[in-house]
Amino acid sequence: MRMILLASIAAATALQGCASNSGVVPIGQDTFMVTRQAATGFSGSGTLKAEAFQEANQYCASQGRKLQVMSTQEAAPPFVFGNFPKAEVQFMCLAGNDPEFGRPKLIAK
Repeated sequence: MRMILLASIAAATALQGCASNSGVVPIGQDTFMVTRQAATGFSGSGTLKAEAFQEANQYCASQGRKLQVMSTQEAAPPFVFGNFPKAEVQFMCLAGNDPEFGRPKLIAK
């Protein structure tokens, strides 16, 4: 029994290295998407959304622009049968004086 438990933990740990991250993907004019997905349902959603926000912010900053979040989405439990924890952030990179830049009106799905 102990060997099965150790093998399960080792397999879950190995799969965590296979998490899926989209990188920044253009989806329109000045509009982008970034996703993070865990490799298993054992890891929970943890910091997936925070990591997606960080990547989006770094991307906009590298262009000398400001992050404007448009919407966020997370997978809902139970995390089984391929429904693993996932976070998606859709955002725009805007100049600080752009009229669309301001307080985000988030649409959470």
